[in-house]
Amino acid sequence: MFLTADELAGVADHETVASGNAEARQAGAVVNADRLTYWPVEDELEAAGNVRMTQAEDVVTGPRMRMKLASQTGVFDAPTYSFKREAKWAAKERERQEKGAKGSAVVGGTGGDVAAFQQATNFRMSRPEPGSLMNVLGVPSEAPDEIPKTTATGSAERIDFEGENKMRIFNGNYTTCQPDDPGWYVRSDELALDYDREVGEGRNSTVYFQNVPIFWTPWMSFSLNNQRKSGFLAPTVGSSTASGLSLSTPYYWNIAPHMDATIAPRLYSKRGLQLGGEFRYLDYNFASNVRGEYLPNDRQADGDDRWGYSLRHQQNLGRGFAGTLNVSGVSDDKYFTDLSSRSVLSSQRQLLRQGVLGYGGESWSANVIGQSYQTLNPDPDPAQRIANVYSLAPQFNLTARRPDFFYSDLAFTGQYTVFTHPDANHRDPAQRKDEGRRLVAYPQLALPIVQPGWYVTPKVGMHLTKYSLDRRAPNSVGSESVSRSLPIVSVDAGMTLERETSWFGAPATQTLEPRLYYLNVPYKNQSLIPNFDTSIADFNFAQIFSENQFLGYDRVSDANQLTAAVVSRLIDPTSGAEAMRAMFGQRYYFQQQRVDLQGQTIPGSTRDKWNRSDFLAAFSGRVLPKTWLDAALQYNPSDTQMERSSVGVRYQPELGKTLNFNYRYASNQISSGALKNVDISGQWPIWGGWSAVGRYNYSILDHKPVETVAGLEYNAGCWAVRLVSHQVATLSGRVNTSFFVQLELNDFARIGSNPIDMLRRNIQGYGLANQPVADPVFGE
Repeated sequence: MFLTADELAGVADHETVASGNAEARQAGAVVNADRLTYWPVEDELEAAGNVRMTQAEDVVTGPRMRMKLASQTGVFDAPTYSFKREAKWAAKERERQEKGAKGSAVVGGTGGDVAAFQQATNFRMSRPEPGSLMNVLGVPSEAPDEIPKTTATGSAERIDFEGENKMRIFNGNYTTCQPDDPGWYVRSDELALDYDREVGEGRNSTVYFQNVPIFWTPWMSFSLNNQRKSGFLAPTVGSSTASGLSLSTPYYWNIAPHMDATIAPRLYSKRGLQLGGEFRYLDYNFASNVRGEYLPNDRQADGDDRWGYSLRHQQNLGRGFAGTLNVSGVSDDKYFTDLSSRSVLSSQRQLLRQGVLGYGGESWSANVIGQSYQTLNPDPDPAQRIANVYSLAPQFNLTARRPDFFYSDLAFTGQYTVFTHPDANHRDPAQRKDEGRRLVAYPQLALPIVQPGWYVTPKVGMHLTKYSLDRRAPNSVGSESVSRSLPIVSVDAGMTLERETSWFGAPATQTLEPRLYYLNVPYKNQSLIPNFDTSIADFNFAQIFSENQFLGYDRVSDANQLTAAVVSRLIDPTSGAEAMRAMFGQRYYFQQQRVDLQGQTIPGSTRDKWNRSDFLAAFSGRVLPKTWLDAALQYNPSDTQMERSSVGVRYQPELGKTLNFNYRYASNQISSGALKNVDISGQWPIWGGWSAVGRYNYSILDHKPVETVAGLEYNAGCWAVRLVSHQVATLSGRVNTSFFVQLELNDFARIGSNPIDMLRRNIQGYGLANQPVADPVFGE
């Protein structure tokens, strides 16, 4: 104990009294007061008059204190306090940074802490050097933000210190706001703060917002430092035109550091009570996510029971073996259009049910897949109806490659699939589908010639396919055993040229990368082969360098063609990061293609100008500081018309400020159908702490909006409020409107319905001005 004062008096080894500007230092703590009394035998200190105790970033002031500083036990009368702590995950991250460790953080404990791992990973940011190209174009180069800390302030009748990181507050207030302007606070008869467990517990507590009581509870437990903990979450209130008002009071169960569950009953005013839940499990060797919902006696669906489920599991079995399971299903076709406010789910038509068991070796890999789909047809319009698809029951895949096989690259792809269909034995013979088994073998040999700045890769392969068929479809003719063999020859060549340049005064490297790809595949009539799983691939930069214009093995397109393309990139020489990329490409045909999805096309039935494909162009990158541009087009030079185009611009000068504009167009010739949409979204401060958020996605062809978002956010620093309206058009032609009202008390709780996930999905670059608490509630 070190004591300083204007006057010191006492009895040696018994008592020391310090008076006038007195100060005591021990165990990292500093106490200032008008008068200090220290008893060395008990190692106890008493302070009186203008007492101020500081330890690390904690500060407590008041008229009187008596404590054992080394053990952090004692009493402080009528204190005003400020406790600042960083979360455990942040402390580990800071220690890792101080030690100079590299790589991803590894969190101790059984399987690691899910939230801690994600927070530590998200915290680390790659910052470019000052003055570099990426820095000039909008990525800051300052040091990473400080690791976030939670500051608790308030006053009390008394604080009992019960050991390091443990305090008990009597008849006091608690808030994370500034003490001079507490927008919200909790008033409790007794409030225990345990920063080792990162849990706060209160007795007879009332939550005040703007000095107005909004919630009372005889007992409460809340998380300190945004950590996961078991307990009831704040009630969630929402509204939608399809389901009416909704109220959910979820219970969160923090089972273990690597395991948690959420039980979320939800009451719909128009439908009834829905039970929902989510279970999560994360380990170094496996991860699971199980979700389920059950709504009995839905009053809007003639009293039918409605349910939905989803199971996703990934597992590393060791010794090269791994498995995945992805299974989902719903009770009826209109489940998502009735009960989901998300446009992604409302438009979902196929629900995957798949299991995979695989092995990966040094030069070969194999897997077995079982797969089927639940097909949803919520739209009563017959033109919008989609058919059931084939199931894999099962499928075996084998791939092998030896890139160093006597100066060549030897590869093999093999597959055996059993196809079944739910309509194979349909009672209406006209609706029946073929079933069968397909065996594919594709050995390939390439001779890569790679030199600095250029490469040439000739390649030859033999595509072998054999079918054993059960012909049941009324228009299916031919033998039940069909074979096909096709040689495939290609030559791939390219160059990379570089030059030094500058952009906005920053040094940059520009590349020019021309590429030629020649492909030759002879024609073979494939009209007697059924189509189990094959479709036409989307025409894009990846597809024009592929060997087949079809996805799947039932059709192999004939080809005598040359693809020419060029790519130019702008690269930051200090980091190697790509700032911009421009691409141009087109395919030239020396012979008219004849194979289509039916297996054969009569020459001359396609367009007369068959000797060249559509022209592709694309650009992506940061064009100006804080400004991103993405553009692409597919132009038909034969018919002099645009087949598809898209333009997207994003301006984001800082967090909480973003403006987006997107335009998408597709002609009737595109397989996905005609499209002409304008999409505008953004987040921008408008006045004081208020910000506007919104999105307007308008279909020009349908003359109506597809999805709209409009809302206001107010950020007061330690609390925030969000008022948001969301409207989405469903496949059935109906419009579902949802309303979100949320009050967020920083580092304490969220009250109301949560629009944050919806805003992030709809507004590219959306950011929170305040740090949110964890929100594990299942459902929207």
